[in-house]
Amino acid sequence: MSNFIRYVKRTASTCTPVVALVGNPNSGKTSLFNALTGERQNIGNYPGVTVAPHTAECRYIDQPLEIVDLPGVFSLAACTTEEQLTIDFIRVRRPDVIIDVVDACNLRRHLYLAVQLIELGTPVVLAINKMDIASGRQLDLDLKFLADILGVPVVATVGYQGQGVLELAKIAAELATSRNRLARRPVHYGDEIESHLIELQSLIERLASHRNGMPRRCTALKLLEGDERVRADWAYPELLVAVDAARRHIEESLGDDVEALITQRRYAFISGLCHGASLNHPGTEKPRGARIDSFLADRYLGLPILLFLTCVAFHAAFALASPLMHLTESAFESLGVVIAGIWPAGTESLLKSLLVDGIVGGVGAVLVFLPNIFLLFLVIAIMEDCGYMARAALAMDHLMRKFGLNGRSFIPMLVGFGCSVPAIMATRSIKSRRDRLTTMLVLPLMSCSARLPIYALIIPAFFPSFWRAPMLVLIYMVGITLAALTAKLLKLTVFRGESTPFVTELPPYRWPYAKNVLSQMWHRVAAFMRKAGTIILVFSIILWAMQQWPRLSAVQIAQFAEQRASIQANSELPQDEREVRVRKINAAQAEATLEVSMIGKVGNAVEPLVRSCGFDWKISTSLLGAFAAKEVFLTQLGIAHSLGTDRHRGSLSLRETLQANYTPLQGFCVMVFCLISSPCMATIAVTRRESGCWKWALFQLFGLTLLAWIVTTAVYQIGSRLA
Repeated sequence: MSNFIRYVKRTASTCTPVVALVGNPNSGKTSLFNALTGERQNIGNYPGVTVAPHTAECRYIDQPLEIVDLPGVFSLAACTTEEQLTIDFIRVRRPDVIIDVVDACNLRRHLYLAVQLIELGTPVVLAINKMDIASGRQLDLDLKFLADILGVPVVATVGYQGQGVLELAKIAAELATSRNRLARRPVHYGDEIESHLIELQSLIERLASHRNGMPRRCTALKLLEGDERVRADWAYPELLVAVDAARRHIEESLGDDVEALITQRRYAFISGLCHGASLNHPGTEKPRGARIDSFLADRYLGLPILLFLTCVAFHAAFALASPLMHLTESAFESLGVVIAGIWPAGTESLLKSLLVDGIVGGVGAVLVFLPNIFLLFLVIAIMEDCGYMARAALAMDHLMRKFGLNGRSFIPMLVGFGCSVPAIMATRSIKSRRDRLTTMLVLPLMSCSARLPIYALIIPAFFPSFWRAPMLVLIYMVGITLAALTAKLLKLTVFRGESTPFVTELPPYRWPYAKNVLSQMWHRVAAFMRKAGTIILVFSIILWAMQQWPRLSAVQIAQFAEQRASIQANSELPQDEREVRVRKINAAQAEATLEVSMIGKVGNAVEPLVRSCGFDWKISTSLLGAFAAKEVFLTQLGIAHSLGTDRHRGSLSLRETLQANYTPLQGFCVMVFCLISSPCMATIAVTRRESGCWKWALFQLFGLTLLAWIVTTAVYQIGSRLA
């Protein structure tokens, strides 16, 4: 394939033909997009994955094509923000070619959109996707029959394997440069409706013969259907009066609503089309997937199964990652020792402190948990690719309705376990603005990947191996429970109103495709590493600098030096005892240095506010840094506890340092506070953009921080008394 299709990474020029990938949610558009363009956009086996257009360019032989992956839509009647985005792109941008991705196993439902797209007059190619699954179900389709009746090219594809992509690119390139753009008329809506369509077409042509855009027939059809946007675009009084008269006449003559009649005629046409295209008719035996769904998607059994699978997955990830984490930790400690060895023993240098304590100690404190994150993302990618995530959403729907939401809100929450930013964007798939805002505000309570390093540090530090997976599941469930309770409170007060029903398409079960799983996992891990190499590195240096100035006075430094000299001069003490005492003085000097520094003063100022949560000023300074990115909490914690350590004599790891200075209850409270407290800057920014105002972003920022303080204080105070 690479001999014919070349992937181009540059931005497409304005003269490059635009090819729009359109289709129902979960039809496999993004898989085809990646196969056509060489991109690695996230693929999910549930709706709501693509919520914004993704654009890239490919070149078929000498013809460049700009490929645009649009959010999934069921029809050209918008219900959600993402659907409106797709419809506006098709109507306003007017792509040169539309590739409509159709699920071969759900022809009847997916062809409804195909018929509407064909009526728009833009050249359309049907990509009949998931042909491998159709073949496994003994569904044989006559694609030539479909092409002849619909009057458009039809290509069989298997998107995630790249099958049919070459032919698809070839046909799209040919159509993009062809001048034959005649509108097809596959559906006859009956004599009564057709006669009014002809009259309205003539009137439209007379009133605005100069206007380009949708074909006149399609415009007349949309006006009869009552499309508000088309009515606003064609606000000619004479035309609108004629449209209203035609609607009344049709309803009186046929005894039904015009929109319902047009929909019925389309589905009647599609029913005959599907019957003619089916070369065989499989038996009515209940498929194996449906029998499995009776357990996995059950309203009562689904949730316990979800919890069990999650616990097993997390336990496996912790068990497998533990040796790799120790190796990574040892590597960073050795790197610190090597860098420190450049300077003579006992010498102090700002550059040495920056490299060893600021960069290696800060960024290393986050990257040491990369094996955990790697394996957890792998498990999540497998669960997504096999089709389980959509079942989890359906199983959660019954429970979420009790809290004023529905299963569609669970889909962004699933995305939120990776990152809150795309999760908030995924709320575009929610129809009701009240439900959308509610979901948006509570989404940061989902444990995103940025919190995983914090959990991966705290849990092994304070809890034995047997309790590690249950503790991780517990902290995840705390977030989900708080999100549900907060959503219920918001729906009873700020966003009162009925929840919209949840309708989703359950994808077929399949063995996870290794390429997809590895691509999704690497996409998330790479994003985590980019953050470590940019945001975390920058804030590591800033936090290190805030810890360096102002410094101890010359008198204080002299006092510590005098104490060390006094111990070294005491020949009555054994050498080992002298070394222990000197290290204690070094640690005391480092703590005093940190306390008088800028970050220490800020931490001491904040400490009274968080003392009720069980936190000291070191933890409070780390929490302040977490506003930039949650991983910075570990960076600051690592920097704070590495100052003054003699790396030539060996050092305790950060985990062991925490064990020596804090209790398991304090460790648990740290996780709770980091889970609930204010989200990172990027999350606040995207909340402001998606909600349309700063009010909700600031409400999220201060509301969650206050909730974190209340819950953590309650946990610590109750836990202290019980202990």
